[in-house]
Amino acid sequence: MPNNSTKNSICVVIGASHAGVNLAFALRKEGWEGSILLFDKDSELPYHRPPLSKTYLQSEEVNLLKSAESYQKDNITLNLGVSVNSINREDKTISLSDETIQPYDKLVLATGARPIIPPIPGIETANNLYPLRTAADVTNIRKAFQNSVNRRVVIIGGGYIGLETAASIKKLGGTVTVLERESRILARVTAPEMSDFFMKLHKENGVDMLTDKNVISIDVQDGENTVNCADGSFFIADIIIVGVGIRINAELAKEAQLVVENGILVDETACTNDKDIYAIGDCTFHKNPHYKRFIRLESVQNAVDQAKIAAAAICGKNPVYNSIPWFWSDQFDVKLQMVGLSEGYNQLYIRKEESETKKTSIWYFKDDVLLAVDAINNPKAFVLGTKFIKDGSKIDTFKLVDASIPFKPAELLL
Repeated sequence: MPNNSTKNSICVVIGASHAGVNLAFALRKEGWEGSILLFDKDSELPYHRPPLSKTYLQSEEVNLLKSAESYQKDNITLNLGVSVNSINREDKTISLSDETIQPYDKLVLATGARPIIPPIPGIETANNLYPLRTAADVTNIRKAFQNSVNRRVVIIGGGYIGLETAASIKKLGGTVTVLERESRILARVTAPEMSDFFMKLHKENGVDMLTDKNVISIDVQDGENTVNCADGSFFIADIIIVGVGIRINAELAKEAQLVVENGILVDETACTNDKDIYAIGDCTFHKNPHYKRFIRLESVQNAVDQAKIAAAAICGKNPVYNSIPWFWSDQFDVKLQMVGLSEGYNQLYIRKEESETKKTSIWYFKDDVLLAVDAINNPKAFVLGTKFIKDGSKIDTFKLVDASIPFKPAELLL
């Protein structure tokens, strides 16, 4: 039933990516009858971000989160190309970059994150250097690539964004070098076995993958970049892509004296320490009941789940966030699906399916408790892993690694 108490109320949402847009539409489904105003400094109609390093880089096709007509139909007001300067909690208003003041009854922060640009000498004057976070970034990369004669691309950072971008550019015919500062790629997010797998995959596809490469400076001469590393090696680049991580957009929250601890601190309903202000998505630090600890997640799944929880809470219901995190990555002919959080694992098991060499799964346990699963070209492992983690199932690990045993719950459970 509609919540009639919201009829003359205003919900303002700062940020119109996955979290903000899903929150707006979920509010209408939950019965919010008042105004819904979305603000975002990006002037583009809100779009899906995961394809940016994949299909959009290759095809120029932007996948919109919702059509323009959808916002009109649900009476959601989009204010694009507008930044929010500050939040005034006392009079419940926000000040905008166009110098107007917007009042709110409920405020939702879906401010997301921005790419880190490391303080490398020469980085500000480098030619054709870009992060990869927005559609504009990808458009710039594509144009630079199309206008390049040699198409030599250096990617600084061997995380998932860097690797996905490397695969996409290689498919376009570029010469790609990935420089990773750590001793292995994906060092901060996965096990050595997964690092080895993707290292081999990229090398097999012609990507020059180099670890222990700490970039210390960039020189530019005649429009050509030279990327210099601490070990004395250097690399010529027509285009440089930086993918070394993100920094959350928590400045507005801090200035408004909301609690920020590795993200905007929220409770199980996505509410901050102000009962009328919620925060959702990449910018939040929230407790995951399954893992019994606070976490910050950079994922579409978390953005969408928190959006639904916050919308229900704003409409006076009593939802509780209790989701198992999941992620994915597409590189060359490999689809990686990840479920759970592997941090703290002390046992690891690998199941390689007999039929295909690139169909495998890695299972992370802490003692006998399954924490996470990485499924490579193996959606069944992803589905079963999700079920086992949610159910707290006890698994016979000897049977798990034996590919001759049917991959079914009845066969694998103790």
